[in-house]
Amino acid sequence: MIEIPEAVRHQAVNVGADEWLASLGDIVAELATSWNITVGTTFPDATEAYVAEAVRDDGELFVLKIHIPREGGFAQSEITTLRLANGDGCVLLVDYDVALGALLLERLGPSLRDLALPIDRRLEILCGVAERIWRPAPDCGLPKGRQTVTAQMESIRSLWEELNHPCSERAVAYALECGERRSAAHDDERAVLIHGDIHQWNTLQAKDRFKLVDPDGGVAEAEFDLGVLMREDPVELMQGDSKARARYLAVRCGLDAEAIWEWGAVQRVWNGLLCLKDDLQPFGRQMLDAAEVCIE
Repeated sequence: MIEIPEAVRHQAVNVGADEWLASLGDIVAELATSWNITVGTTFPDATEAYVAEAVRDDGELFVLKIHIPREGGFAQSEITTLRLANGDGCVLLVDYDVALGALLLERLGPSLRDLALPIDRRLEILCGVAERIWRPAPDCGLPKGRQTVTAQMESIRSLWEELNHPCSERAVAYALECGERRSAAHDDERAVLIHGDIHQWNTLQAKDRFKLVDPDGGVAEAEFDLGVLMREDPVELMQGDSKARARYLAVRCGLDAEAIWEWGAVQRVWNGLLCLKDDLQPFGRQMLDAAEVCIE
């Protein structure tokens, strides 16, 4: 009997994946045989997939990840992104099964969150891993920046209504205006492979450096990834000059501060509403509070 975290079980039920839940033990057993691994302890903090320790007969350590089946092609996007990154900046993809939504990954160490480093040091590390991922990826099949931000804006509109207007209409309108500008600015010639969800929980130690896990994937302007850093640590963002972080990120990576700022405006409202819906507090409320403060 495998152990399924309650958050994973809840998410699977929400998307109608009851059959997947019932058959997950058989899926794990099938993969253990085909990949010659022994599956061990389940990672308790997973929310969107079954994730567990695995070890091969020769003693090499891995992680087994099996996505909850749902609309959106999340497993395919992650597999494509990790194949393109090939272990540079992202966790190494050792094997995969698209039909089962399963990935066998290298085992990494603690996350930046676990290491509790100062925010300035975290931002430097996060910029470094992001830069290692960014590379041309034409015709890879991943969603383009214009598609991604359009979907996020639609989600903002629907969640704001569903959650009974948990932030001001002004904050929503500003996020949507910024999203429209980033959509219009998409340029295939400048677009690169992006991770899409760079933050300290997704950044794990790999010997003397760090690597990212759980990519959303996409092809967009690099500023998209740094916009995610403009939603994280929202309490610190609200202290003092909130645009100072965008300017630092822009100078550090040689990118456009205004584009980073605008992606951040979208991310704060979009992710804040998602966290509020999933009762991930205090993060949801803090991001929406920052969205109210960070309006030009």
